[in-house]
Amino acid sequence: MAKEVKLTIKQRKFADYYIECGNATEAAIRAGYSKNSARFIAAENLAKPLIKEYIEQVMAIKDAERIANQDEILAFLTSVMRGEVKEQVPLLDGDGYQKLQTLDAAQPKDRIKAAELLGKRHAMWTEKQQVEGDLSVNIVVDYGDDEQ
Repeated sequence: MAKEVKLTIKQRKFADYYIECGNATEAAIRAGYSKNSARFIAAENLAKPLIKEYIEQVMAIKDAERIANQDEILAFLTSVMRGEVKEQVPLLDGDGYQKLQTLDAAQPKDRIKAAELLGKRHAMWTEKQQVEGDLSVNIVVDYGDDEQ
């Protein structure tokens, strides 16, 4: 964590259980608060800045571990495009059985798709057109001749 947030043991338990289950009342009960006041305490705890900060810090760490960032995605696409990623495909092994065979590199269609996605990321396939000049609009209303 970036900085240590000072919470009581019960508050930390509440926050950890809340992160785990997503239900504030259940988290309060599991943390040791009374069932009768758990709903009130849960709402109160979620409104406290220190508890909110702790929950946000822990969730940010969990998200960083689970969710690929931009650099990780680009590195993976690059390794697929270069054929560095090995792929397993099922092959018939007789009598209706299959076995997995590892290919030396990703299939050409996968490599092409990775190259395409990288190209889109770097705007290589986009025609850039810059329009300059006066783009104001003049509207003229013609009601015809006044002499009718």
